[in-house]
Order: sequence, then structure tokens, then C-alpha cells
Amino acid sequence: MAIKSSSGEGRTRSSLSLIIVVGLCCFFYILGAWQRSGFGKGDSIALQVTRQTECTTSPNLNFETHHSGSSSLNDLGNSEVKTYNACHDRYTDYTPCQDQKRAMTFPRDNMIYRERHCPPDEEKLYCLVPAPKGYVSPFPWPKSRDYVPYANVPYKSLTVEKAVQNWVQYEGNVFRFPGGGTQFPQGADKYIDQIASVIPIANGTVRTALDTGCGVASWGAYLLKRNVLAMSFAPRDNHEAQVQFALERGVPAVIGVLGSIRLPYPSRAFDMAHCSRCLIPWGANDGFYMKEVDRVLRPGGYWVLSGPPINWKQNYQAWQRPKEDLQEEQRKIEEIAELLCWEKVSEKSEIAIWRKRINTESCPGRQDDTKINICDETNPDDVWYKKMEPCVNRYPEVRSVEEVAGGELKPFPQRLTSIPPRIASGFVPGFSSQSFKEDVKQWQKHVKTYTKINKLLDTGRYRNIMDMNAGLGSFAAAIESPKLWVMNVVPTIAEISTLGVIYERGLIGIYHDWCEAFSTYPRTYDLIHANGVFSLYQNKCKMEDILLEMDRILRPEGAAIFRDDVEVLIKVKKIVSGMRWNTKLVDHEDGPLVPEKILVAVKEYWVGGSKSKKNEQ
Repeated sequence: MAIKSSSGEGRTRSSLSLIIVVGLCCFFYILGAWQRSGFGKGDSIALQVTRQTECTTSPNLNFETHHSGSSSLNDLGNSEVKTYNACHDRYTDYTPCQDQKRAMTFPRDNMIYRERHCPPDEEKLYCLVPAPKGYVSPFPWPKSRDYVPYANVPYKSLTVEKAVQNWVQYEGNVFRFPGGGTQFPQGADKYIDQIASVIPIANGTVRTALDTGCGVASWGAYLLKRNVLAMSFAPRDNHEAQVQFALERGVPAVIGVLGSIRLPYPSRAFDMAHCSRCLIPWGANDGFYMKEVDRVLRPGGYWVLSGPPINWKQNYQAWQRPKEDLQEEQRKIEEIAELLCWEKVSEKSEIAIWRKRINTESCPGRQDDTKINICDETNPDDVWYKKMEPCVNRYPEVRSVEEVAGGELKPFPQRLTSIPPRIASGFVPGFSSQSFKEDVKQWQKHVKTYTKINKLLDTGRYRNIMDMNAGLGSFAAAIESPKLWVMNVVPTIAEISTLGVIYERGLIGIYHDWCEAFSTYPRTYDLIHANGVFSLYQNKCKMEDILLEMDRILRPEGAAIFRDDVEVLIKVKKIVSGMRWNTKLVDHEDGPLVPEKILVAVKEYWVGGSKSKKNEQ
């Protein structure tokens, strides 16, 4: 009898499950019909994601089916959801930590006023930053490299100020980018050809580059087709929206400046650094800024300097500067480069190229030179809000004069999956060659699941992608494609700094503290991946602050993928439901018993003026 009773109960549970599944299918059918009605432009994307996460796809991942009786879900349904209003339209391009009015209250010495200065808690905005009226999705890559919709960045000042330099031109309802720059008005391609005649760009030896004072990032844009990934930065200054233009074009860039604070990148990160008439005083303050470039430049890496004062004898009259000043400026640069043990490998026309030595042994006696101050600190990657020091970082030790300090990297793309030297040498605590391989395999599995949930992931729909807690960069490695790029963020509060490993894999990234706003304009990312971010920041800052920042930097119709503990994601789901985001919670790939879940979200399309003034802040 007991057996029969259990069988009856099983049939009852099966019937109940069937009813729930049918009910959910009906719900999503009705939701789909509503979305097809054309209520909002953003619903077209939300509809596709909804279709891809319905009960017809991977039923084993359907969270609601397995957890319909969850107390956390019941609490979510019964509790009141806070609705976030739109900010006033004047905040359309709000950059909290680079606010122009706040910047003017700081000293101008060493560009301090152009550095990050974030608002105190009482000045933070708790509203949704609107897109400008008429905003549309950017053109797909590679068309986006050359064209940007005017409505997305409605600023014409650069078309006038830089007209003869071919930065940007206004044509009808779009901006066109001919590929020119201050130092290369005939186009970035020809300029890069000149550099490539000296630096081995074509063979994958040079993969990561740093562009200081990037303008609209045409140098980085045209390097992409040569499989070189440039991290470009420029301040938010009188050149209105230059970094915003770069990101609208689909080119990696951040708001930044060489000032008094160390750059937010690890030591030995870049294969090449570049300055094209970037107006940085390289020879001033005993080579303060050249020493910072030396810190982030990989042993054997290249520094490219074009424009004043290079070849001053031929150009001083065109530059309208006294030849004595230019001569002294170049003399200082040459002197500092020699002290840094950089070898000058080329000077032709207005382009000079130096190469950093591969180790200390190839530069005998540098540490004994009284003119060079060697840094004392043991961690050159500790950079967040740390003042630049007038010293030179030590090379890692080597066993022979031929060995590359820190380890030699394979050409790209082999370096993407090869064991990074920092891992192989035991430089990163807690990671071994074996655990690195396991991490690579694990994220390949995760990304496979993501593409089942959101089939737009590898179609080119998402160009600018951010990983908020990148770890070893294996998410970015798993989705690596010419169609996209990933900004790998390593939180400053992470127990272990892994950003150096990410660069050794031929990827790019940055240090950041998510209790503060990111150094970018609104609406600059198409997809944001947040793995364990909210567990990491528990009791550090408010979840609300992080989610509002995600909303600020995510494009309308952009998507977010959260991976975290279920209790955390239920809280996230509640908050973003008041931010005009559509969400779907699904189970872990390994089944419903795993406490880690996946939350997929899509930001709705809306623009400034969509709501009445009483709903604005």
C-alpha cells in the first residue's frame, strides 16, 4: 500500500509541475505577443532574449520550474519594488568622477583637476541617466569605425576645430571618421605602415598597445584589423566627447590622463605605447611620465613618439615654436630614455621609436647610476589612487642576458590559451598551470551556456563588452572574436590581482573599484558580465549604487549577465525591475541544486523626455 501511495503522490507532483510549466509557457506567450505589439524599441531585443529563455529551451535551466515554492521568490513578489525616475536631460552625458564643475575646484598642477574626483554620497544621483532624444543603436562593426549617428553624440565642435586634420566630419545625420589625426591627416593606415616598418606588428609579437592622449582613437581603430588591441585614453576636456566618439565607433577607450596618479594598469602590461602629438610634457619633472610608461611597458616593448619635438630642425617654423625650446625638449627626452635603458631604434620624419631592454643584464650598471632612483616597493601593480613616484621599477630577475625579464610571451593568438608567465612562475598566489587550464575549460562551458540563453551573444550584436570581475580573463578568451572586444575589470578589492595575467594573454583591462563610477561616458557598453560582483562587494557599498552605474554605462537595448548566489541575484532582480530592465533567472549549468544561478537582463529603450518632468530628478 505504501508503494501505491507514493506512486499516487508522484503523479500528483508531476501533474502540478506540468501545470506550472504550461502556465509559464502561456505567460511568456502573452508576454511575447505584448512585445510584438511594438510598445517600445527596446522590446525587440527583449523579445529575442525572452524567446531564447522560454521553457522550450534547456528546460533543466528553468529556475522558476524548480523553485516555484521558494520563500525568496515569494518575498520578492510580496515586497514593494522601488521605481527609479529618469534624471533630468542635462545629465545625458554625466560622468560622475569626471564632472567638469567639480574638476575646476582642484589644482591644475600635473593635471590633477583632470583626474578622477568622485562625488560624495550626498551628491550621488539616484536616478536613471537618459539617452539623448533620437538615440539609435550604433552601426555594426566595421561600419561603426567610420560612421556614428549624430543623435548619439550631438557635438560638432571637433568637426570645426580639427577640420584640417581629418578627425571627424559631419555629413547629414551622421559623423564620418576619415581616419585622420593631428599627426596623420592623411590617415592612420599609412601612419601605422610607417611604424610597422620598424616594429613587428604583423607577426603577433605586438598585441597590446597603450595610446596616451588618443583623440577619437583612430590609431587604435585601425590597429584592430592588424590584430592589435589598443587601450586608448584621453581626458574629458575642451575636446568635447573625444572618448565618447571612440566608444561609439566600437574602439576600446576610457577617460583618463597622465597626471599625478599612477595609471590603472599593471606593470609590464603593454607591448607598445604611443603618443602622437599628445601634449604630454615627457621631459618635465625628471621624466616623471616616461618613468610611468616604463612601468607599464613590457621588457622588449616599444615606445612611439611622433610630433614635437621630433625632427624639430625641419619643423620648428611650422610648429611656431622657438627651435631652442624644441631642441632642449628633445635633449631631455633622449637623456631620460638613455637612463631608462631604452634603445633608440628609429627616427624618421617626425616619428621616433625606442625599445625597452629585455632585462637589467642588457643594461649594465643602471642600478648603480646615481641619476636613477630605483623604486623600493615590492608591488608595482598597487596603483589605485597611488601617487606616481619619481623612480624606476625593477626588472624581474633573469638567469642569463638572453632571457626576457618576467618571461617571454608567445605571439598572438597562441598566447591567449598558453600558460601565462606570471602563472608558470608562481607569481600569482593560489594559481597553478593546472588551475589555469581548468579555469579556461570552465569558462568555455559557461559561455556555451550563455549562447544558449542569449543567442545574440556571438552574432556581432554586442561589440563593446565589459567583464566587471574578470579573474584570469577566461570569459573574454572564450568569446574572443574580431566582432567584439572585452574591457576586463579587476576590482581593486579582489584578494588577488590578476590583471597582469590578462595582459599576458593578449587581452586588455583596467583596475577599478565598483563602489565608484567607471571612467567612461553613459551608454558605452553593449553587454556587461557580472560574475560574483555583488557577493564580492557585500558590506562594501550599496548594491543600488553598483546597479545604477551599470545602467548608466549600458546602452538602451543592451544586455547584462549576472552570475552569483541565488539569494544575491533575487535582490538584484528586485532592484533592476524598477530600472526599466527585463529579467530572466535561470539555473546553473550543473542543475538546480547548485546555489549559483544566472540572471539575464535587457535594458529597455527609452530616451530623455520619455517621462513627464515630475518624474525627473
